[in-house]
Amino acid sequence: MAGETNYATRPKRTTWTHIALAVKDIEASIAWYQKFTHLRLLQQGEDKAGKNAWLGDPTQAESPFILVLGQFFEGHDPFAPAPHHPMGPFAHIGIEASTKETVDEIAAEAKAAGCLGLGPVQMPKQIGYVCFIKDPDGNTVEYSFDQGVYEKARDVWGKQAQTA
Repeated sequence: MAGETNYATRPKRTTWTHIALAVKDIEASIAWYQKFTHLRLLQQGEDKAGKNAWLGDPTQAESPFILVLGQFFEGHDPFAPAPHHPMGPFAHIGIEASTKETVDEIAAEAKAAGCLGLGPVQMPKQIGYVCFIKDPDGNTVEYSFDQGVYEKARDVWGKQAQTA
């Protein structure tokens, strides 16, 4: 019915919650993201259009950011006939690592699995030390060290929160 809602808990303000990717094999994608990233399965579902999964960082319950994966069944893709293009070569999901060794380890593991796209390589200061890996559908995931995104957000917005 109009006016009814499904969920009782909402963010206190408009907030960034997810990015969504179309995938060809949901189980393979879930396994890949759980192997190569810190993301863990939050929920999985299926309806007449296809299968879906939500992955996220279990330590970020207060400010979740979720990777939504969707696999459409043949003939049920609501966006058809438009193709679902993978993110890349620049468009990517960015993950900032706490050590350079973590980037090296992920790159080595990805190379052994045949999904290393680039690196590891030292880029200019605002980019840092990075490697790009490719998920089963060709989407790019970047691991960086010393990129500064985490520090800049804490420095600028953390100070604003302390004075608010």
